[in-house]
Formats: sequence, structure tokens, C-alpha cells
Amino acid sequence: MSEQPQQTSGLWRVVAEREVTTQLRSKTFLASGAVLVLGLVVLIVVLELLSGRTSTDTVAVVDDTAATAVEAGSTVLERTSDGDRLEVERYDDAAAAERAVRDGDVDVALLPAGGGAGYELVGDDAVDASVSGALTSSVAAVVTQANAERDGVDLQALGDGTQVSERLLDPDAANAGLRQVASFVFVLLFYLTALGFGMQIASTVTQEKESRVVEILAAAIPIRTLLWGKVIGTSILAIGQTVVLAVVGVVGLLVTGNTTTLELIGPAIAWYVLFFVIGFVALASFWSVAGSLAGRQQDLQATTLPLQVILFAPYIVTFTAGESVRTVMSMFPIVSTMLMPSRLAEGDVPLWQLGVAIATTLLAAVLLVRVAARVYEATLLQTGRKIGYGEALRTRSAD
Repeated sequence: MSEQPQQTSGLWRVVAEREVTTQLRSKTFLASGAVLVLGLVVLIVVLELLSGRTSTDTVAVVDDTAATAVEAGSTVLERTSDGDRLEVERYDDAAAAERAVRDGDVDVALLPAGGGAGYELVGDDAVDASVSGALTSSVAAVVTQANAERDGVDLQALGDGTQVSERLLDPDAANAGLRQVASFVFVLLFYLTALGFGMQIASTVTQEKESRVVEILAAAIPIRTLLWGKVIGTSILAIGQTVVLAVVGVVGLLVTGNTTTLELIGPAIAWYVLFFVIGFVALASFWSVAGSLAGRQQDLQATTLPLQVILFAPYIVTFTAGESVRTVMSMFPIVSTMLMPSRLAEGDVPLWQLGVAIATTLLAAVLLVRVAARVYEATLLQTGRKIGYGEALRTRSAD
């Protein structure tokens, strides 16, 4: 009497191993995973190129004062434009400098104005506003310093108390764009991964029903054990892929030297993995149920529609709802697995909200798995037709 439980207790491992090994041998599975990894790498490289892209404008000059002003203006421009620079190009006279501007050899020329009225910036058809601003301020500073030295004026004493510093009430605002990109990536990755692996579970269950293989399996393995094996095996694959993507993201940021970005979204990456584990396990059993309700592959679109809506709704909320709606929805079970990592990527989230999101999703996972197991047992062997959710729940209640 004691041998039967021992014989069946480990059968879920056999089913789980079968799910894992079958998918790892599938070219489609490997290709889709490679595409996700490659897409993430490309995104990191593009972000690095965009964030690190700088330009150098060449400025023609004909005297030392202008050359000094350009060097000072380059320092100003680097500070205000995240790395853009100015470069000096000397010419013998104003005519040669203007000709260089017209020919495109330099971007602008900083030349003495007629009548000794300071300097003028000469461009071909336009002068970049940031270059103009940097050179205007640097010319004023250089010429003022020269005039003060000529007249014996202590310019430093005159400037005491005129310095203006900056203090930001929201220092994270400068990184808002990066945080929004990370938020979008988290939501999109969860949606694609959960949908892809969920459809995979449903499809394999339907294939086994349609081919009558499930009847052979059910004769040797308890139906609930089949469910646990499928859920655990697919969850291992999904979680494994998620961890790989997280590691690729972290390594990619480290390799590109983007440690600032890693500091900003690193904690969100860790939370994303945790929420994915909870959320996917909660949904995986119902993806199996969706497969058991279908009588053939063509029925899957209808039986999986409610789950697709559950996944797509948070995706829409992320980009259309206001902050208060997103805050409330991010603590709802299942939905939180997409919205909470998205909010974490955009900024700090109170710990109590994280606790509520995790607790409600864990509770929902327990309830969903229990209901799904009963429905799965009641519908798996009903082959040849599509079963509605209402009928499946009534069958479960009757049992």
C-alpha cells in the first residue's frame, strides 16, 4: 500500500523534465530566446550610443582673444550639453575665415566686429544656439577680464557674492527619460515572456488531447501530477529565461561602462525577477486549463483570450492611466507583476505598497492554482470539443 505514493510522488519531476528537455531541443524555443537576448543587447548599445553621443564644432579665429574665448566656451559647452566641444581653427584674416565657413571647413567663425564693437559669430545659414550661448558668455568673460587687468580693477573682488549655485528638489528628474525606457522594457518583456510560455503550455496540452496521448499519460500518471509537472517545467524555463535576460542586462550595462544606469534601475531588475516568478506561477496553471478546455488547436484563441486580456490590460494601463490609477492597480494581484516593476523603474515605491502587491499576488496564486487543478482534472479527458469556462467551473463545483 505504501509503494504507490512513493511511485507517483516523483512523477511530476518526470513530466517537468520532459517539458524542459523538449523545449531545449526545440529550434523555435532557442531562436525566440536568442532574439530576446539580442534585442536587449541592441537596446543597451543604442542607449549607450545615444547617451554618449557628442559633437565637436570647429570655430575659425584670427586673434588670441578669440582663441582663448573658444577654449573657455568649450568648457562651458561640455558642462551644459553633456560632452559637446568646441575646437579652434586659426586663419590669417577674416576673409579666409569666412571662406572656410562658406566652404564647410569650419562650423562658425568668431571674428572682431567692425569699429571695435566686440566680436561677431559668422555662420553659413545658421548658428547653433548652444554654441552661440557658450561663445557669447565666454567672450564676455575673457574680454571683461582683459579690460579689468588693463584698468587695474580687481575683478574677483567685484564678483564676490554674485555666484549662483544649483540645488534640485527632484534630482531624479534628469533621468526621467531613462527610467521611462526601463519601465517600458520591463512591461514589454513580462508581456512577451508570459504570453509566449503561456501559449506554449496551452498548446502542448491541447496537442496531447487532440492526439489522445493524454489518455495514455493519465492512465499512468495522476492528472493533477501532470498539471504540476507541466507548470513546474514551463516555469523553470520561463524563470530561467528571465534570469538570463536580467544577467545580460546587468552585464551589458557594466561592459558599456553605464554604471549610473545600473545604479538607477538595478534594484528594479531584481524586483522584476521576483515579481515574474510569483506572477508566472500564478498564471501558469490557468494556461494549462486554457489548453484543457480546447478540443483542437483552432480553439486556443478563444480559450486563452481571458488570459491574454489579463496580460494586455496592465500593458495599456502603463501608458494611458494616470499616476493614481497606476498606483492602485500596481497592488492588484497578478496585475502587480507587470505594473510594480514598471513603477520601481520610474522611481521609489513605498515598502508597504510592495508588501501589499506581493501578499495579494501570493494569495491569488494559491487560490488560482487550487481552482485550476480542480478544473484541469475535470476537463482534461473531455476530448473532441471546446469547453466553456462557465461549464468547466460548474463541472468543478459538481465534483
